[in-house]
Amino acid sequence: MERCGWHGDDPEYVRYHDEEWGVPERDSRALWEKLVLDGFQAGLSWLTILRKRDNFREAFHEFNPEIIAEWGEDDVLRLLANEGIIRHRGKIEATITNARAYLEIEATEGFSTYCWSFVGGEPLHNVWGRLGEVPPQTEISQKFSKDLKKRGFKFCGPTIVYAWMEACGLVNDHLTTCFRHDEVKRL
Repeated sequence: MERCGWHGDDPEYVRYHDEEWGVPERDSRALWEKLVLDGFQAGLSWLTILRKRDNFREAFHEFNPEIIAEWGEDDVLRLLANEGIIRHRGKIEATITNARAYLEIEATEGFSTYCWSFVGGEPLHNVWGRLGEVPPQTEISQKFSKDLKKRGFKFCGPTIVYAWMEACGLVNDHLTTCFRHDEVKRL
């Protein structure tokens, strides 16, 4: 069975590729969680985040934005002491800020509706044959990133946003030779 290849042969990474990556996500809270995790991934491998994802979920109360939006310095210090997550003050503080921005978008238009509006409400299906063809960012991710920042989000540059769009199925970037490309397209 042919796969995209970016995941190597680590079983957890392969499972993520085969079962999660690229599957269209429509749940607002799940989209926000994945965007936060992609922000934490900046400068690291996604496998690092995958291995710590359960720890993140526990530390961030299942990524409940209503709880996180109320946090302050004591919570930042608590998280900086948590060895199960990425202990980066800027990323932790950004998560709190992003929770507040998320709640504003969710209340006015719905975060899922907002996110999917950047791709016309349906996944974009690319036809890349090799990993080298897949761009690190696109005009859409640049526009999306700029708008998120305007709304108060942090750690959401165009490369992070594009990786998140791929992971959440807003964009199907499975290679055309990968068995998941057509499966995801049918979703």
